[in-house]
Amino acid sequence: MNLKTRKTAVAALVSAALLCSPLSALAQESQDSEKKEAKDVELILVTGSFVRRSENFESPSPLAVVDSVAIDAIGAKNIADITQTLTINTGAENNPDAFTQNATAGTSNINLRGLGVASTLILLNNKRQVVNAQPTNEGLNFVDTSSLVPMIAIDRMEVVKDGASALYGSDAVAGVVNFITKRNYDGVMVSADYQDGAHGNNKEYILQGLWGASGDNGNVMAAISYTNRSPLFLSDRRLSRPEDDTSSLGNPASYFLNIPGMGALPIIDPYGCEDFGGSPSLLAPSGTIPGLDIGFCGFDFGKFYSYVADESRVNTYVSANYEFENDITWTAEFGMARNRAERGGAPSFPILTSPIVPDYHPQNPFGQSVAFFGRAEGNGFEGDPANTESDTFRFSTNLQGVTDSGFWEISYTRAVNDFVFSVPDVLNTEFQLALYGLGGSNCDPVAGTPGEGNCEFFNPFATSYTSSPNSDYVVDSFTGKQVIDSKADLEVIEAFTSFDVFEVGGGYAALALGVQYRENQLSQDYDELSNQDSFTFVIGNPDIDGSQDVWAAFGELALPLTDDLDVQVALRYEDYGGNIGSTVDPKLAVSYRASDTLSFRGSISTSFRAPTVFLAQGGATSLQQILDPVQGAVTFVAVRTSGNEELKPEESTAYNLGISFEPFRDLSLELDYWNFAFEDLIIQENAQAVLNADPTDPDRIVRAGDPLTGPLLQINNTYVNASELETSGLDFVASYKLETEAGSFTPSLNATYITKYDLKDPQAGNIDGAGRRNFNNIGVSSPELRVNLGLAWQHDIHAANLFVRYISSYDDDQNCSDGTANLTGCADGFYEIDSHVTVDAQYNIDLGALFETSQSYVLSLGGINLFDEDPPQLFTNSGFDSKVHDPRGRQIYARLAIEF
Repeated sequence: MNLKTRKTAVAALVSAALLCSPLSALAQESQDSEKKEAKDVELILVTGSFVRRSENFESPSPLAVVDSVAIDAIGAKNIADITQTLTINTGAENNPDAFTQNATAGTSNINLRGLGVASTLILLNNKRQVVNAQPTNEGLNFVDTSSLVPMIAIDRMEVVKDGASALYGSDAVAGVVNFITKRNYDGVMVSADYQDGAHGNNKEYILQGLWGASGDNGNVMAAISYTNRSPLFLSDRRLSRPEDDTSSLGNPASYFLNIPGMGALPIIDPYGCEDFGGSPSLLAPSGTIPGLDIGFCGFDFGKFYSYVADESRVNTYVSANYEFENDITWTAEFGMARNRAERGGAPSFPILTSPIVPDYHPQNPFGQSVAFFGRAEGNGFEGDPANTESDTFRFSTNLQGVTDSGFWEISYTRAVNDFVFSVPDVLNTEFQLALYGLGGSNCDPVAGTPGEGNCEFFNPFATSYTSSPNSDYVVDSFTGKQVIDSKADLEVIEAFTSFDVFEVGGGYAALALGVQYRENQLSQDYDELSNQDSFTFVIGNPDIDGSQDVWAAFGELALPLTDDLDVQVALRYEDYGGNIGSTVDPKLAVSYRASDTLSFRGSISTSFRAPTVFLAQGGATSLQQILDPVQGAVTFVAVRTSGNEELKPEESTAYNLGISFEPFRDLSLELDYWNFAFEDLIIQENAQAVLNADPTDPDRIVRAGDPLTGPLLQINNTYVNASELETSGLDFVASYKLETEAGSFTPSLNATYITKYDLKDPQAGNIDGAGRRNFNNIGVSSPELRVNLGLAWQHDIHAANLFVRYISSYDDDQNCSDGTANLTGCADGFYEIDSHVTVDAQYNIDLGALFETSQSYVLSLGGINLFDEDPPQLFTNSGFDSKVHDPRGRQIYARLAIEF
């Protein structure tokens, strides 16, 4: 069977420019060669359609293609390195810090248009992939691109940049990213990468191998990759100020003491604070209470956390295809990813349960029982890391057949992700017992005597640093580990056919019809202690076990009305059953070639995203930095989120208008205007907005001491249907190829300008979010302008490139223009986050050609952020915006690729 996939004409023109590919000349030569060899193509498939296409077809939807040459050119070591450079990607979570990715370190995702990491459909060879079983802090289950496929096996990445739910279903709200592996590869390729960062011990090693063999009727291919990445800690490159990462709950700690006529006041440990590494924060002048200081003993936890986790990854992929004599082709593929990550953490979390230190405690200097406000271990102790273990398995197989006027396909896909997250924390009851003098694993809390025999006191006071240290025996007795064992399971059965139906002015109209069944299962098994809410900070959670069945039918009609006018009409019906119900989503797209140099395109579609199992039935506790308007201080608190079974599906309408212009040979210009409008958007309530709406609501706001004015401990929120989100903007892509005696030069430009990012937040109200960090609302960081400017050169066996990447300035709504915290509004506007410019470069030489060997040896040397530019400073945890900028600084790398 002669069934192949190709880039559209539009995509071929802009594929190199999307990432400013430095080897676009080589890529174009390869494409030209492929076209010559593919003149006998009978069926053409493009991402964004189920209908076969003629070779001169231009997609009416905006389609970008990034091939393997362009991927290598930017020095990408993983898929996250690719997506982070895409100007259309906004707010992805690829930097595994504890403050934005509490339990998903080691993962990466894509966020087209800033519409959410779960709103872009990720495909591998046109088939679905399972989502990561552990959700983000916002409760979104996304496809982990780091577990998808070895980089060496990727042939190209195709991106449909407008809504595609009418073709692929509800997950394709923001678009589709389709990773397509090499086909019919015959040979052996190995590569070795080494990357060294300018700060700390941040290094990365990657080994990859690819093997393929072809016979008369089939091909087998196998790929494997191994990655080892060493961590980068905040202490290696401190971007934040100490006060940005300082918690009021430290050790040395503070204690709520009842003062006659004054109530319960926080008192700094009288044995010492600053002498033992603490940071005293006075709430009243020293001496207000003789011998005591009112305030908190702060703890700088930042130095214990990591910008980059300590990671190891093994990823394998095997594919096989066989063509039978009756024009039926069988294809199967199997993938496995084993990812392990360890991110840094503080010696212990803050204790949010206000345990009591009894008056009889031998170190209690107050003469009365007091409430402890701190953590079990702080200064002088080593950090306690959090660990993630992710194992992903995927199997997909299909049969394809050719008919007289089209083709058919039946496929089955099964994919599973097992994700285990573990983090140590203090046990509530056991810690309280230890303060009572009944600590220790061998102590009988009923029959034991405080401080005698097997029963010990835990000393929370600063004397634990000097005269009365704590034993490991008592500390171990109240230290537990929260373990969340999550599993996501995807099963998809799909069948469709495409065939010619009648002839119109530009050729035969083609119709595709198909059906699909898919089942999504999600479970989260918390350890027994978590089921009992036994922890003092991460608290715990009930287990989750749910599933979702979806039946779908879809159709697509391709109408070449004239030689220059193509129309695409698509319709998809999906039925979720239950309270969610069903939906019908249409799409209309048009492409018009006004001349050989000028063409226009436009599309409009609707989409539907149903509440997931986790959003409806799940729940989690995340760690977030919050600005408390009552205390007037920034603090780190637990945010407890519960599922909401009353959620409605979210709906959206998207449209795109584009133009392609080639004024002369080798110059291509692309301009697209896009717009996405959402209603009933499913979001997690913004914890800061919940607090700001009513900072003294005892049902949602938990405080220590006084429930109205005490220090903030916990915020309770849920998932809701927000009223509206509308975003729009412009994409511009240009490239020009210039041939000279000194080689070919290819300047290129790729830019995205966000003209609108309007939000209607249930707590924060109407927000103009374009050019804003959107810390206090449901949105994501949205710099208005991103630009990639590239210059590529290729001559004989040499190639080089230069990239300049620009991200515009934007406002930080967490802080005012004078650098103070935004408590009740900023009269003079928000703090401006600086614009950011980085420079990347790469040089390649074909050593095989240089030494005239029978094998291919390509050596690449390059640098990312060559001038070691700091990310713009934020007055927040870790000191930068992890959803926009890269904290690593300069990265120098080398790669040797050998092909036999």
